[in-house]
Amino acid sequence: MDRTAAYVALESLIRTIPDFPLPGILFRDITPLLKDPSGFREAVDLFVHRFEGEPIDRVVAIEARGYMLGAPLAYRLGAGFVPVRKPGKLPGTKHVESYTLEYGTNSLEIHDDAVGHGERVVVVDDLLATGGTAAATGRLLERLGARIVGFAFLIELTELGGRSLLRGHDITAFVRY
Repeated sequence: MDRTAAYVALESLIRTIPDFPLPGILFRDITPLLKDPSGFREAVDLFVHRFEGEPIDRVVAIEARGYMLGAPLAYRLGAGFVPVRKPGKLPGTKHVESYTLEYGTNSLEIHDDAVGHGERVVVVDDLLATGGTAAATGRLLERLGARIVGFAFLIELTELGGRSLLRGHDITAFVRY
């Protein structure tokens, strides 16, 4: 299947749920894609094809749906997997970064030893919307001295302009709305 056909097939497995989690929000639900064996495989393969051949030390994935794509990517690339978590989920010493999202504010945490200075990382999440979570993750990684190879998303909501918060970085998104 060519890449364009793969994008169309993936898009057909993403459902839109209006007014979730708040009125006016169109939530892009990837659970139908995840339960479809060929759709899930194709989604992971898109990420793998994008980064195979590049030296990647760690795949950093954002809680929670980013884990579903980031963990198999790390496995396929032979890289380590690093979770970025919501507050109160990580034990031990960690760094915290706050951000704004399209319907509120929150913060993210990463272990202080999750990534070594100079390690090459790719950041993975299911969706790029306003860019708040990805930018906060980038700030956490820069604080740890990581070299961000790129940000990769299954879906991008282009009208929300999240790319603008990630200027200077390579950004990949496979399905755009």
